[in-house]
Amino acid sequence: MRWHLPRLVAAAALAASTAAHGGWFDKFVDSSDGSFDLSDYLLRHRGVLPVPMVITEPAIGYGGGVALAYFSQSFEERAEESKRLGKPVTPPDISVAAGIATENGTWVAGAAHMGYWDEDRLRYIGGVGAAELHLDYFSVSGVPRAYRLEATALIQQLVRRIGTTHWFAGARYTYISTESRFDSGVPDDVPQRSLDTSIGKLGVVVDYDTRDNIFTPNKGVFFELEAAFARGSFGSDSQYETLYARAFTWHPVGAFVLGARGDVRFSRGDVPFYAQPFVVQRGVPAARYQDENAVMVEGEARWNIDSRWALVGFAGVGKAYGRRQSWDEAKTVVAGGAGFRYLVARKLGMYAGIDVARGPEDSAIYFTAGSSWR
Repeated sequence: MRWHLPRLVAAAALAASTAAHGGWFDKFVDSSDGSFDLSDYLLRHRGVLPVPMVITEPAIGYGGGVALAYFSQSFEERAEESKRLGKPVTPPDISVAAGIATENGTWVAGAAHMGYWDEDRLRYIGGVGAAELHLDYFSVSGVPRAYRLEATALIQQLVRRIGTTHWFAGARYTYISTESRFDSGVPDDVPQRSLDTSIGKLGVVVDYDTRDNIFTPNKGVFFELEAAFARGSFGSDSQYETLYARAFTWHPVGAFVLGARGDVRFSRGDVPFYAQPFVVQRGVPAARYQDENAVMVEGEARWNIDSRWALVGFAGVGKAYGRRQSWDEAKTVVAGGAGFRYLVARKLGMYAGIDVARGPEDSAIYFTAGSSWR
C-alpha cells in the first residue's frame, strides 16, 4: 500500500466535514466568504486524526475503512517554526495506520510514515502491510478467471534534493511475499512458479516537482522515473526489470485549468502474473488490461464556475501489450467522464468531489479528494 500526502490530507478534510455540526460549525466557516471550509481545521490540527475511507474500485467492489493519521505538528506550527528559524516551510511528519474491506472479501491493513527532513532536502516514505485481494485475471480472449492473492509487503524510499533545484534522486526498495490461488484451475499463460513467490526489487528514483499546490494543482509539472531490478540478492524468487515513468502537467487558461497525464510502464524478464503492468484509467477496473508493458495518456479540464465550485471533464486512452499480444493486436482502451469539485480548503487550494467514468465495459463512480492523478 503506497500512501500519498495529498490524498491523506484531502481524505482528512472529508472526514472533518462529517463532524461539522452543532457548535463546531463556526470552525468550518471561511470568514472571507462565509462558505464551508476546512482550511483552519486542517492547518491547526495535531495528534491523531481518524479518516474514514470510501472504496469504489470496480476490480474489488464497494467498501470502506478507516485510517488513523498522527501529525507530529500542525501545519501551522511547522510553518511558524520554519519561518522563525528562517527555513523552508515543509509539511509535518505523518504516521498512518489503516485498514479497508470490500464487498468481495478483499481486505488490506498497513502502516506508513512520511518524513520531510533536513529542511526538505530529504524526503522519506516507508510502509508495511498485509492484504487478501480477490481479483480477476483476464485471458487474451477477455474471459475472467477469479483468484485470491494473499500478500505481505514492505516499501522503503528515500530521496534527496539535488542542490536547490526542484529535482530529487534516491532509491526505493520493495519486498512482497505472495500466495495466490485460482478458483477453477490455473490459466495456461500463468506459470505455476508464480503462484507462491516473493519479489525483492531495488530501484533508482528521480522526481521533479514544480506544482504550485500539492493537493489540487493549478499549474506546474510533476515527473517521476523509476528503474528497478528484481534479483535474488534483494530477496526475489524471479529476476526481472521494470522502467516506470509518469508525468503530469497543469496550465491555467482563464477560468479553466487544463491538465495532461502521460504514464508508461515497461517490464522485462520473469515477471509474476499479478505484477505485470496494467492500464490505469478512471472507468477501467484495475488489472483488467494487463501485459508486459502498459502506456496511458489522459487529459482533464477543470472549469472554475465561481470561487468554490468547479466542473471537470476527462478522457484517456491506454494499451497493454508485449508478451501476450503485440501492439497491433492489443485493444486500445478508451475511457472518460465528468464530475464536480468543491474548494473544501481554500488556504490549502484543495478541492474534493465526485467523478463518474465510463470505460469499455462498464461505468464507475470515484470519490476524489485532491488530484485524481497519483
